[in-house]
Amino acid sequence: MTETFTLALPGADLVYDVRGPLPPAGGRPVLLMIGQPMTADGFAALASHFDDRTVVTYDPRGLGRSVRTDGRRDNTPQQQAADLHRLIEHLGAGPVEVFGSSGGAVTGLELVATHPEDVVTLVAHEPPINAVLADADAADRARARFNDAYERGGAGAGMAAFIAMTSWQGEYTEAFFAMPLPDPAAFGMPAEDDGGRDDPLLSKHSWAITDYRPDAERLASVPTRIVIAVGEESAGTYTARTAEGMAAAIGQKATVFPSHHGGFLGGEHGYAGRPAEFAARLREVLG
Repeated sequence: MTETFTLALPGADLVYDVRGPLPPAGGRPVLLMIGQPMTADGFAALASHFDDRTVVTYDPRGLGRSVRTDGRRDNTPQQQAADLHRLIEHLGAGPVEVFGSSGGAVTGLELVATHPEDVVTLVAHEPPINAVLADADAADRARARFNDAYERGGAGAGMAAFIAMTSWQGEYTEAFFAMPLPDPAAFGMPAEDDGGRDDPLLSKHSWAITDYRPDAERLASVPTRIVIAVGEESAGTYTARTAEGMAAAIGQKATVFPSHHGGFLGGEHGYAGRPAEFAARLREVLG
């Protein structure tokens, strides 16, 4: 059974879903699943494999059901971590376990850096942080390339360029930048421009996520257990390299999970992973 609630915060009404009892049963902490720009619905398949746990998902402020009233459109890990701190306090169920995906993994790292008392274990799956890459400047340039394509041609053009960036193997060399931008039709996407320029993934609204500079010394010293995760099928791609770079920054090796960047997704999202296997691995890692 899933119940939906709204937490009124300064500048936003945060909508979150609770599967299971509060306080949680069986002595296990709440399992909080977070993404960015993905909203709570992306965790439906993964959460279904934890029906013995209390699972909480949410829509970050300004995304999905969580309406902003602060007049801003930028998505920063600092603001999102502050929101999560307030949500965890509001739940009143003590420190939680966190599974963070993509931008949610970055938010999770900021939450642990600022409020380590909130989190028992953080599993940060493929956090997209340019600063941990040897080719950080080139990664910034590659990001600007897909944003330029979006600003010029709309969502189809931008997403096609984004896929080209995130599927590239290895560092961003001049060969990458010399490669023509792909046709959206090659990915089954329309080439027509719908006129929108507010997409949280393709616009600059979420650049604070990939611009995040983690305090590696702080993260290596907090009592929270941090696991940096990487998908086995992601090897060599941008988010695999950022995961490996982040893990190295805090003295770890990335922990391998099944499937790809969206390995926990069900088929309803068009980018299906292997959620049952992914959930089993997450259980193993959480212990």
